[in-house]
Amino acid sequence: MGKEGKHLHQLKKIFWENDIHPDEYQLDRLARYADLVVNKNKTVNLISRKDEDQIIENHIFISALISEFMPDRVTRFLDIGTGGGFPGIPLSIIRPMMRGVLVDSTTKKTDAVSEFIKTLKLGKLKVENGRVESDEFKTKHANSFDLIVSRATVPLIILFRYSLPLIKDKAYLMTIKGGDLTEEFNTAKTKYGAYIKKHTIFELAYKPSNSRNEKDKKLVLLELIK
Repeated sequence: MGKEGKHLHQLKKIFWENDIHPDEYQLDRLARYADLVVNKNKTVNLISRKDEDQIIENHIFISALISEFMPDRVTRFLDIGTGGGFPGIPLSIIRPMMRGVLVDSTTKKTDAVSEFIKTLKLGKLKVENGRVESDEFKTKHANSFDLIVSRATVPLIILFRYSLPLIKDKAYLMTIKGGDLTEEFNTAKTKYGAYIKKHTIFELAYKPSNSRNEKDKKLVLLELIK
Protein backbone atom coordinates (compact mmCIF):
# COMPACT_ATOMS: atom_id res chain seq x y z
CA MET A 1 0.00 0.00 0.00
CA GLY A 2 1.43 3.40 -1.02
CA LYS A 3 1.55 6.36 1.32
CA GLU A 4 -1.64 7.93 -0.03
CA GLY A 5 -3.45 4.59 0.23
CA LYS A 6 -2.18 4.20 3.77
CA HIS A 7 -3.27 7.72 4.64
CA LEU A 8 -6.73 7.13 3.16
CA HIS A 9 -7.12 3.91 5.15
CA GLN A 10 -6.09 5.68 8.37
CA LEU A 11 -8.47 8.55 7.68
CA LYS A 12 -11.45 6.31 7.03
CA LYS A 13 -10.74 4.36 10.20
CA ILE A 14 -10.37 7.31 12.56
CA PHE A 15 -13.36 9.22 11.16
CA TRP A 16 -15.54 6.09 11.29
CA GLU A 17 -14.52 5.32 14.88
CA ASN A 18 -15.52 8.84 15.89
CA ASP A 19 -18.83 8.81 13.99
CA ILE A 20 -17.80 11.60 11.61
CA HIS A 21 -18.64 11.05 7.97
CA PRO A 22 -16.88 13.12 5.31
CA ASP A 23 -17.71 12.08 1.77
CA GLU A 24 -15.28 10.10 -0.38
CA TYR A 25 -14.10 13.17 -2.25
CA GLN A 26 -13.21 14.92 1.01
CA LEU A 27 -11.40 11.85 2.31
CA ASP A 28 -9.44 11.53 -0.93
CA ARG A 29 -8.42 15.19 -0.73
CA LEU A 30 -7.33 14.87 2.89
CA ALA A 31 -5.27 11.78 2.05
CA ARG A 32 -3.69 13.56 -0.91
CA TYR A 33 -2.88 16.52 1.32
CA ALA A 34 -1.18 14.26 3.88
CA ASP A 35 0.93 12.78 1.10
CA LEU A 36 1.90 16.24 -0.16
CA VAL A 37 2.97 17.40 3.30
CA VAL A 38 5.09 14.31 3.99
CA ASN A 39 6.83 14.61 0.61
CA LYS A 40 7.48 18.33 0.99
CA ASN A 41 8.72 17.77 4.55
CA LYS A 42 11.88 16.21 3.08
CA THR A 43 13.02 19.68 2.02
CA VAL A 44 10.93 22.13 4.07
CA ASN A 45 10.34 21.74 7.80
CA LEU A 46 6.53 21.75 7.95
CA ILE A 47 5.99 19.18 10.71
CA SER A 48 8.32 17.27 13.02
CA ARG A 49 10.01 14.37 11.22
CA LYS A 50 8.90 12.06 14.04
CA ASP A 51 5.31 13.17 13.31
CA GLU A 52 5.30 12.02 9.70
CA ASP A 53 3.97 8.56 10.56
CA GLN A 54 1.33 10.17 12.78
CA ILE A 55 0.31 12.94 10.40
CA ILE A 56 -3.27 11.70 10.12
CA GLU A 57 -4.02 11.74 13.84
CA ASN A 58 -1.78 14.61 14.96
CA HIS A 59 -2.40 17.04 12.11
CA ILE A 60 -5.06 16.10 9.54
CA PHE A 61 -7.74 14.62 11.79
CA ILE A 62 -7.36 17.07 14.67
CA SER A 63 -7.63 19.98 12.22
CA ALA A 64 -10.76 18.49 10.67
CA LEU A 65 -12.21 17.60 14.08
CA ILE A 66 -12.48 21.20 15.19
CA SER A 67 -14.93 21.82 12.34
CA GLU A 68 -17.42 19.87 14.47
CA PHE A 69 -17.36 22.78 16.95
CA MET A 70 -17.37 25.57 14.38
CA PRO A 71 -20.43 27.83 14.22
CA ASP A 72 -22.42 27.22 11.04
CA ARG A 73 -22.78 30.85 10.07
CA VAL A 74 -19.10 31.74 9.63
CA THR A 75 -18.11 32.54 6.05
CA ARG A 76 -14.51 33.84 6.06
CA PHE A 77 -11.68 32.71 8.28
CA LEU A 78 -8.06 33.61 8.96
CA ASP A 79 -5.54 30.92 9.89
CA ILE A 80 -2.76 32.59 11.89
CA GLY A 81 0.61 30.84 11.76
CA THR A 82 -0.60 28.19 9.34
CA GLY A 83 2.78 26.44 9.00
CA GLY A 84 2.12 23.58 6.58
CA GLY A 85 -1.54 24.56 6.19
CA PHE A 86 -2.96 23.48 9.55
CA PRO A 87 -5.76 23.77 10.39
CA GLY A 88 -6.81 25.87 7.39
CA ILE A 89 -6.55 23.32 4.59
CA PRO A 90 -8.40 20.47 6.36
CA LEU A 91 -11.07 22.96 7.49
CA SER A 92 -11.53 24.14 3.90
CA ILE A 93 -11.84 20.55 2.66
CA ILE A 94 -14.47 19.74 5.31
CA ARG A 95 -16.28 23.10 5.02
CA PRO A 96 -15.82 23.94 1.31
CA MET A 97 -18.14 26.96 1.23
CA MET A 98 -15.92 29.00 3.55
CA ARG A 99 -13.33 31.41 2.22
CA GLY A 100 -10.04 31.62 4.03
CA VAL A 101 -6.68 33.34 4.26
CA LEU A 102 -3.72 31.31 5.51
CA VAL A 103 -0.85 33.44 6.78
CA ASP A 104 2.67 32.62 7.95
CA SER A 105 5.85 34.65 8.24
CA THR A 106 8.13 31.92 6.81
CA THR A 107 8.38 32.16 3.02
CA LYS A 108 9.29 28.51 2.45
CA LYS A 109 6.15 27.46 4.31
CA THR A 110 3.79 29.78 2.47
CA ASP A 111 5.33 28.71 -0.85
CA ALA A 112 4.64 25.08 0.08
CA VAL A 113 1.08 25.84 1.16
CA SER A 114 0.46 27.68 -2.11
CA GLU A 115 1.54 24.54 -3.97
CA PHE A 116 -0.79 22.38 -1.87
CA ILE A 117 -3.76 24.66 -2.49
CA LYS A 118 -3.13 24.69 -6.23
CA THR A 119 -2.72 20.90 -6.38
CA LEU A 120 -5.86 20.30 -4.31
CA LYS A 121 -7.82 22.94 -6.26
CA LEU A 122 -8.96 24.79 -3.15
CA GLY A 123 -10.10 27.91 -4.93
CA LYS A 124 -11.56 29.62 -1.87
CA LEU A 125 -8.22 29.75 -0.04
CA LYS A 126 -5.48 32.36 -0.34
CA VAL A 127 -2.00 32.32 1.19
CA GLU A 128 -0.07 35.33 2.42
CA ASN A 129 3.50 35.58 3.59
CA GLY A 130 3.63 38.15 6.36
CA ARG A 131 2.85 39.01 9.95
CA VAL A 132 -0.70 39.64 11.10
CA GLU A 133 0.46 42.31 13.54
CA SER A 134 2.03 44.42 10.77
CA ASP A 135 0.36 47.68 9.78
CA GLU A 136 0.24 46.50 6.18
CA PHE A 137 -1.69 43.33 7.03
CA LYS A 138 -4.04 45.11 9.44
CA THR A 139 -4.84 47.79 6.86
CA LYS A 140 -5.48 45.24 4.12
CA HIS A 141 -7.70 42.97 6.22
CA ALA A 142 -9.30 45.28 8.79
CA ASN A 143 -12.73 44.06 9.95
CA SER A 144 -12.69 41.20 7.42
CA PHE A 145 -13.05 37.89 9.24
CA ASP A 146 -15.80 36.25 11.24
CA LEU A 147 -13.50 33.43 12.41
CA ILE A 148 -9.87 33.33 13.52
CA VAL A 149 -8.23 29.91 13.86
CA SER A 150 -4.76 29.03 15.04
CA ARG A 151 -2.66 26.11 16.16
CA ALA A 152 0.16 28.49 17.04
CA THR A 153 1.65 28.42 20.51
CA VAL A 154 1.27 32.13 21.26
CA PRO A 155 -0.58 32.95 24.51
CA LEU A 156 -4.25 33.86 24.25
CA ILE A 157 -3.57 37.47 25.20
CA ILE A 158 -1.34 37.85 22.12
CA LEU A 159 -3.83 36.05 19.90
CA PHE A 160 -6.47 38.54 21.04
CA ARG A 161 -4.17 41.44 20.16
CA TYR A 162 -3.56 40.00 16.72
CA SER A 163 -7.23 39.21 16.08
CA LEU A 164 -9.19 42.27 17.19
CA PRO A 165 -8.21 44.63 14.35
CA LEU A 166 -9.02 41.92 11.81
CA ILE A 167 -12.44 40.64 12.91
CA LYS A 168 -15.92 41.85 12.08
CA ASP A 169 -18.14 43.31 14.80
CA LYS A 170 -19.21 39.76 15.69
CA ALA A 171 -16.75 36.92 15.26
CA TYR A 172 -15.26 33.76 16.74
CA LEU A 173 -11.78 32.75 17.80
CA MET A 174 -10.78 29.08 17.87
CA THR A 175 -7.42 27.80 19.03
CA ILE A 176 -6.06 24.39 19.96
CA LYS A 177 -4.21 24.35 23.27
CA GLY A 178 -2.95 21.89 25.85
CA GLY A 179 -2.44 21.87 29.60
CA ASP A 180 -4.11 23.95 32.29
CA LEU A 181 -5.45 27.08 30.61
CA THR A 182 -6.81 28.80 33.73
CA GLU A 183 -4.03 31.33 34.21
CA GLU A 184 -3.61 31.99 30.49
CA PHE A 185 -7.34 32.54 30.01
CA ASN A 186 -7.67 34.76 33.08
CA THR A 187 -4.77 36.91 31.92
CA ALA A 188 -6.41 37.42 28.53
CA LYS A 189 -9.81 38.04 30.12
CA THR A 190 -8.40 40.74 32.41
CA LYS A 191 -7.34 42.80 29.40
CA TYR A 192 -9.90 41.78 26.77
CA GLY A 193 -12.89 40.61 28.79
CA ALA A 194 -15.11 43.37 27.39
CA TYR A 195 -14.87 41.72 23.96
CA ILE A 196 -15.81 38.21 25.12
CA LYS A 197 -19.51 37.46 24.79
CA LYS A 198 -19.16 33.74 25.48
CA HIS A 199 -16.38 31.22 25.91
CA THR A 200 -16.19 27.44 25.97
CA ILE A 201 -13.25 25.08 26.37
CA PHE A 202 -13.85 21.68 24.76
CA GLU A 203 -11.94 18.52 25.57
CA LEU A 204 -10.77 17.10 22.23
CA ALA A 205 -11.19 13.43 23.09
CA TYR A 206 -11.35 10.95 20.24
CA LYS A 207 -11.08 7.22 19.61
CA PRO A 208 -9.07 5.01 19.66
CA SER A 209 -5.95 6.60 21.14
CA ASN A 210 -7.34 9.57 23.05
CA SER A 211 -10.74 8.42 24.25
CA ARG A 212 -10.38 10.11 27.66
CA ASN A 213 -8.26 12.95 26.33
CA GLU A 214 -5.10 11.48 27.77
CA LYS A 215 -3.18 13.70 25.35
CA ASP A 216 -4.74 16.79 26.95
CA LYS A 217 -5.89 18.48 23.75
CA LYS A 218 -8.33 21.35 24.18
CA LEU A 219 -10.21 23.64 21.84
CA VAL A 220 -10.84 27.16 23.07
CA LEU A 221 -13.89 28.72 21.38
CA LEU A 222 -14.60 32.39 22.03
CA GLU A 223 -17.49 34.42 20.70
CA LEU A 224 -16.31 38.02 20.36
CA ILE A 225 -18.01 41.37 19.94
CA LYS A 226 -16.38 44.71 19.18
